[in-house]
Amino acid sequence: MKPIRNLILVLGDQLDLESPLIKNMDPSVDRIWMAEVEEESVHVWSHKQKIVLFLSAMRHFRDTLSERGLPLLYTEMKEGADSFALCLRNTLEEYDVESFTVLRPGSWRVLESIQSVCKQSSVAFKICEDDHFFTSPKDFKSFAENRKAIRMEYFYRGLRKQYNILMEDGEPIGGLWNFDKENRKAFSKSGPDSPYQGHRHEPDLITKDVITLVEKKFPNHPGRLDSFYWAVTREQALKDLTDFIEYRLPHFGTHQDAMWKNEPWLFHSLLSSSLNLKLLGAKEVVKAAEQAYFDKEIPLAAVEGFIRQILGWREYVRGVYWTYMPEYIEKNALSASAALPEFYWTGETEYECLKQSIGQTLDYGYAHHIQRLMVTGLFALLLGVDPKAIHKWYLGIYIDAVEWVELPNVAGMSQFADGGLMASKPYVATGKYINRMSNYCASCPKNPEKRVGPDACPFTTLYWDFLIRHEDELKKNQRMQLQLRNLNRLSDEDRLEIREQAKTFKETTNGKVNIYE
Repeated sequence: MKPIRNLILVLGDQLDLESPLIKNMDPSVDRIWMAEVEEESVHVWSHKQKIVLFLSAMRHFRDTLSERGLPLLYTEMKEGADSFALCLRNTLEEYDVESFTVLRPGSWRVLESIQSVCKQSSVAFKICEDDHFFTSPKDFKSFAENRKAIRMEYFYRGLRKQYNILMEDGEPIGGLWNFDKENRKAFSKSGPDSPYQGHRHEPDLITKDVITLVEKKFPNHPGRLDSFYWAVTREQALKDLTDFIEYRLPHFGTHQDAMWKNEPWLFHSLLSSSLNLKLLGAKEVVKAAEQAYFDKEIPLAAVEGFIRQILGWREYVRGVYWTYMPEYIEKNALSASAALPEFYWTGETEYECLKQSIGQTLDYGYAHHIQRLMVTGLFALLLGVDPKAIHKWYLGIYIDAVEWVELPNVAGMSQFADGGLMASKPYVATGKYINRMSNYCASCPKNPEKRVGPDACPFTTLYWDFLIRHEDELKKNQRMQLQLRNLNRLSDEDRLEIREQAKTFKETTNGKVNIYE
């Protein structure tokens, strides 16, 4: 058997030449190991563009490693490795591996798989912390200990101080930690003044080969591939970062929560997939945004709002994930059990907000955070969809979905399945919120003002039904008292009408369920 001192795993979301494992390897005795496996595309029913993104980025990274003369064992999917564990076992049977090293993976499932194979093969195994992040799971656990509630805002403030980001003499620049109140404006009636049409990285030969492979191997998966233009190399990702800082960051803050018909991109960065694959580093992105504030006089509310998404939410949800897994994925505080409607996979619905948000998701594997939280996520929450079902949809359908970031955002922030561990209240609203933040409702047959009747908006009906169903639990939540006072103004007859309309709607909707389960 061929000897290897240290086999270094590089997973599909760890594509960074500056990784400490790669920088510190000895090419004479160590080897890098990468594998494309079908399991990663089918354990949840993945969007075709997501599959292409990972495979193309991995192959480009493979070629870069080879150009640098670094020894590499690489398995392409067409070679027949159906699962991660099988491919790894095959390698360990062929080579005399002394030890196995990996940066902390992006999912508990992959970590367990690696540990299991190494244990069965009697190979020493070491997990190293990923320095792409500002914090480690150990840091977050220290933050969470002895707190009655863990909240992102205080975690974020601590990191601002620790890394001296947007700080001056120990205080936040501008006198506030958070400019969220300035970042909630809708567009005027004339709509957004944004010519941006998304990233336009034309597929090269490697990407074209991957597209052909995916169309052949996964023909029935959701999504389309004729619109694939995502960054698959570090050079492309750096160009995207530069373009965002220069052209869209100045306008990002004000309208970051706004939506508009047939406008999927607006002023958003579209950097999350590159960040999550490690084509970009979180620290360099935050530094670039902060430097733009000082050098280009970009509005503080825009820069702070963007930095908060990375330094605040991104680090926070990762801490939640690694602190509370594996039990976290099973949480279902509201006992939700409904099936995910079929139109989540087809986009075929009469409700304009859902048609727009899901339609662009199928086209590009992308929707911005408010479309995810307050359209697709809100509808699933109000309908009472099983949180594991909607989690699987988000994990499979979005280009930037890696479980450590997706699961807490969906189960905690969106579906309140963790009972308030991560977020202080359920994010529920009527159709009026969507009408205020978009122009979707203008071309929808339903009226966001109405909760009952043939033209009632399902969001509005289901919102009141949600409050009625969970009234006893919500009474314990101080942040829900205003909504409950409004609920108490309804008569018994009003409540009955709402429950009946909601029941009829659910029976009709749940008759067409998730076609990929």
